[in-house]
Amino acid sequence: MAKNAPFSARHTATLLLPLTLLAAPAIAQEVKEDSVILQPDKVKDDAPVVAVQIDMPSWSEDNATALLSFIEKVGDEGLFAQDYNPDGLAAAILGNDQAKLDKTATDSFLLLATHLRDGRTPNAARKQWFMVDSDGDSEPLLTLLTAALGAGTVRETLASLDPVHPDFTALKTSLKKAKTTAEANAIRVNMERWRWMPRSLGERYVVSNVPEYLTRVVHGGTIIATHKAVVGKSSTPTPQLNPMATGIIVNPTWTLPRSIIDEGIGATIARNPSSARAQGYTWTGSGKTLSVVQQPGANNALGVMKMEMLNPHAIYLHDTPSKGAFNAAARAFSHGCIRTERALHFSGLMAVMFAGKSPEEFGEAIASGKTTRFGFDSPFPVYVAYWTVVPDGKGGVKKFADIYGRDAPVVASFAQPGRPTATIIAPQAPPVVPTVTTTTRVTTPGTSGIY
Repeated sequence: MAKNAPFSARHTATLLLPLTLLAAPAIAQEVKEDSVILQPDKVKDDAPVVAVQIDMPSWSEDNATALLSFIEKVGDEGLFAQDYNPDGLAAAILGNDQAKLDKTATDSFLLLATHLRDGRTPNAARKQWFMVDSDGDSEPLLTLLTAALGAGTVRETLASLDPVHPDFTALKTSLKKAKTTAEANAIRVNMERWRWMPRSLGERYVVSNVPEYLTRVVHGGTIIATHKAVVGKSSTPTPQLNPMATGIIVNPTWTLPRSIIDEGIGATIARNPSSARAQGYTWTGSGKTLSVVQQPGANNALGVMKMEMLNPHAIYLHDTPSKGAFNAAARAFSHGCIRTERALHFSGLMAVMFAGKSPEEFGEAIASGKTTRFGFDSPFPVYVAYWTVVPDGKGGVKKFADIYGRDAPVVASFAQPGRPTATIIAPQAPPVVPTVTTTTRVTTPGTSGIY
């Protein structure tokens, strides 16, 4: 994901390690944290109609030839040359019709640039993918096209749309070495997923790769911490999203969702309230109006910390009293949220590096047993991603199990048309307005004075 941590970052983290002694893991089993709120997949592609106030861009033969050359080699990008009308473009270059060349080249450029910037895969094949990508705002294609034609940098402009993360570059290199179609498609799928994300992930971020069962903290391009993760089981899969993290909460309370109340704790409260209280539950109402909160403590399903990252899916990173799950190789056990190994280390790192607290302040908050929020100086993104193929650090790749079956729809989409580009409507030519003279004219009964 990024280069290893330098000594200074490791030293900061080491200061926090003694804090793990402040909370011994509980022996609770079958922990059920907040359930994911499953949202319907996005199936409509966002390809707006754009009315532009400029004439159709004018293509020189050199610029059009550069575009054709890039298209012919676009397989190296994990895309497919036939999508971008190379035969039609070649014919337009050889023809003697400037208007046809302008339209053919512009259409091919905009579609290719759309796929390079945003991905080729239609939304319907991006299962449970809810990442927000603002590259369209920062890199408007018509502006890029106009600049590229003026400077003669068509190839360079298209190449500049690649994700900047070194993992994408490594996958691109590995694609050229793929020996089978299946191997190549597996790499293409994950190059696509990189394109669905922001081109640059930012200066600081947390990233959880669900199929890898790992969460990493990245600062300044350096991985400063890596933690095992427990992710959603197949019936409650973890969606992919990138909410902003605004703080870390230690000794959190847990407000139970209705589904988990109905699964059992509601009956326990009705039949054996003393047992429910012993587990830290408090409640108001009854029956369908029953509202249940678990207070901080050894049995709390969220453990000692929760990452504050508001999103409509109710997904967040948190601790768990069931530490044994981290020993499994495949760790898809949760109700959708991401359980985080060594949660004291993780939350301490967050509080010290991103909330400006001292290790002593963090330790006192943990030891108090009281719910405490440490707000971050600057919110940063948490990427809950889904890469089934990643670089192995040795010039090759390693593959993880596709635990939710999300690769196959993307591969199937390769045989279908990709996402459309915006429809560009050039302005209508202005109507011809008769020249108005100031010559005096006498109006007669057979004429009008208005002309």
